[in-house]
Amino acid sequence: MKPLHLTAADRIAIERELCKRSLAEFAKRAWHILEPATPLKWGWALDAICAHLEAVSRGEITRLLMNVPPGTMKSLLTGVIWPAWEWGPRGLPEKRFLATAHKQDLAIRDNIRCRRLIQSEWYQARWPVPLVHDQNQKTKFENLATGFREAMAFTSMTGARGDRVILDDPLSADDANSEAALLAAELSFLEALPTRINNDRSAIVVIMQRLHERDTSGLILTKGLPYTHLCLPMRFEPDRRCQTSIGFMDPRRKDGELLFPERFPEDQVAELEKTLGSYATAGQLQQRPVPRGGGLFKKSWFGTVKALPVGCRFVRGWDLAATEDAEAAATAGCLMALAPDGRFIVADMVRVQEGPMGVERTLRATAEQDRAAHGAVRGSIPQDPGQAGKAQAQHMLRHVLVGHDYHTSTETGDKETRALPLAAQAEAGNVFLLEGAWNDAFLDELAGFPMGKWKDQVDAASRAFTELTTALQPRRFALDFM
Repeated sequence: MKPLHLTAADRIAIERELCKRSLAEFAKRAWHILEPATPLKWGWALDAICAHLEAVSRGEITRLLMNVPPGTMKSLLTGVIWPAWEWGPRGLPEKRFLATAHKQDLAIRDNIRCRRLIQSEWYQARWPVPLVHDQNQKTKFENLATGFREAMAFTSMTGARGDRVILDDPLSADDANSEAALLAAELSFLEALPTRINNDRSAIVVIMQRLHERDTSGLILTKGLPYTHLCLPMRFEPDRRCQTSIGFMDPRRKDGELLFPERFPEDQVAELEKTLGSYATAGQLQQRPVPRGGGLFKKSWFGTVKALPVGCRFVRGWDLAATEDAEAAATAGCLMALAPDGRFIVADMVRVQEGPMGVERTLRATAEQDRAAHGAVRGSIPQDPGQAGKAQAQHMLRHVLVGHDYHTSTETGDKETRALPLAAQAEAGNVFLLEGAWNDAFLDELAGFPMGKWKDQVDAASRAFTELTTALQPRRFALDFM
């Protein structure tokens, strides 16, 4: 049998057909245009990303959330290669793409790379998609079929609408530590981004690493928004095996098995984990912004007691809020006991989401219940800085908590710093919980701290602990001396 001799036209026709059938195949063949000096390393994780983007192209998915570690070609596949594939091999040059990231420079970077790929000789020889000359800029370029790709910053999305809105890393690693940045991203996602799509068939694709329980992924998951969720942690965790609506299942079987050993072998992952530390590793690599077993606190550190020993001293510490919004911070009050043998026992936790009048009623009722149950219970509430905070604190003491041993003090340092002394005692095995219905919710918040969504119970416990160790002990020594 004579060998088959293919002409150049035959080879192009075959390549066109292969790329039409598979985004992954197109990515591999386009690689030499995008990264001519870097050998391509491919793994099943990249096939999974491509398969879900293909499902978006087919209309099977209109909302897609992908959580993957950095360095896994997420931006290149989603923001650069996928738009070029839809315009060319897929035959959809009319599709309009809006691409956004936490910094406009990052969105523009991928706009330029996508334009470079589309304008390359290799691409145009196979899929002639000419760009219009009067709209061919680094922030936006358009083709003759009126399809375009436009780049903009996430928190300033205005103007055009798209058939595909790509949200790539809406937060930076530093933003995860900023309440203002978290709130800005939340408002942009809920209020601005939904208005940027063309119609009910348009798609939104969010691709990011996890940074905080309140990041955009956390918002999607907490609110139960109808997103297909592809979650690929760097190390496999069997209890978190990912399965999606298109029939995909994480193929790994062994706990700790690597996601992409072709690109990130064991020694490199171990070095990354050591460099990043437990918090960043949990979020950026494992796609859960709380380390397995806990962050600053670990659940295993806390024992339980069925009853309080005789002779305890008590403090009720509060963290105050004044809103009924279920998504906002809550008012929390922690009753902590110092036992005669030196153990600290969290005896009760109150957590409510109420308006100002409701908070005042809760404080008053709790103070009365504490006195009835335990006698002398000292209370501590935070005082906001400034004259308004001082006036509010005085109102609480003179009108709401009159007759009770309560005082106010301003907060010093951030919540993490205030929690460190309590964490040290807990790690030493010296903090216990009195068995109660509130235990699980409190432990969950402790395990998530400081990257968890809620911090009010931890802050209340920190205040109670500080009060016990600084205000009451000197008083006890004076009584013993007498």
